Amino acid sequence: MSRVLNVAVVGATGVAGQQALVSLDNHPWFKVVALAASHRSAGKTYREAITTASGQLRWACQEPVPAWANDLLVQNAEDLSLDGIDIVFNATDGDSAKILEPKYARTTPVISTTSAFRYEDDVPIFIPGVNLDHAPLIRVQQKNRGWKGFVTPIPNCTTTGLAMSLAPLHRAFGVSGVVMTSLQAISGAGRSPGVLSLDILDNVIPYIPKEEEKVERETQKILGTLDDSVIRAADFPVSATCMRVNVRDGHTEAAYVGLKKRASVDEVADAMRAFGKDLVALNLPSGPTQPITVVSDPYHPQPRADRDLDGGMTTVVGRIREDRLLPNGIKYVLLSHNTKMGAAKGATLVAEYLYKAGYLS
Repeated sequence: MSRVLNVAVVGATGVAGQQALVSLDNHPWFKVVALAASHRSAGKTYREAITTASGQLRWACQEPVPAWANDLLVQNAEDLSLDGIDIVFNATDGDSAKILEPKYARTTPVISTTSAFRYEDDVPIFIPGVNLDHAPLIRVQQKNRGWKGFVTPIPNCTTTGLAMSLAPLHRAFGVSGVVMTSLQAISGAGRSPGVLSLDILDNVIPYIPKEEEKVERETQKILGTLDDSVIRAADFPVSATCMRVNVRDGHTEAAYVGLKKRASVDEVADAMRAFGKDLVALNLPSGPTQPITVVSDPYHPQPRADRDLDGGMTTVVGRIREDRLLPNGIKYVLLSHNTKMGAAKGATLVAEYLYKAGYLS
């Protein structure tokens, strides 16, 4: 690319912010030059901000803290200076994001992991390879709001794998309805409030607040069509049941899909394998070599064995079978890495595409 862009990571001390630092470590196009968090961390070095009074390092990633981050001073997110900043990665919670993201977007593009603006009519929810044709909506957003920057959130991590797997089916055969049950990793809950260890040990939690509504609504928007500056939601219903299980990383989902056009198991598998060649051709630094990996072993996908395939950026699909309940029914199991493709690394991939497409220059 023509130049390296300067990046600020907001919410840098939280789990999602830490994942952003890892995904941006040694990035060839982006350089983190500013960190921000709440007033409690402001004025401290990053290392100090994530270390408790007893000396415990509050670091949630398997990768080590990037060395360059340790001595960077953490700014107050409310007073963050955007002078010289080309992109803001926001990983704060939704309530904070509602205030901070419009403030930043007046001058600077914001790539967000939060839900604060996902459901606004002029805000696209990107999954690279699935709906990058929604990018022109960014210019509509800028015009509507008088911003030089913009806000582009990524979807809920549970939505990511489902929408990725549905996209080739929707394009090739049409989708008439979806029923999905998820078995979601503990890391998706973060650390605040998170899931108490004694709640999840030897247990399944059958309810995740607001998760099912997010999956149902976001999937329809992502797989919708940009028509005259408006996204027309996909016309099929989505019914989701979302549960928390005792797995560290990787969301497993069982999907039951009714198709508008009958397709065999082999045709479905072939459509998934062939999907995303346009994304791969872009050769983005964080991009997968295979957006959807179809496995034939009926005992896969498994979180522990398969979540890190392709750097955690591929959606792994297995157990593709015919379903006799839904019209032209097909069913399968998918696995998506919730803290990689479904979180900050997926957001980094969005930023890479937008830079290459000229939206960040």
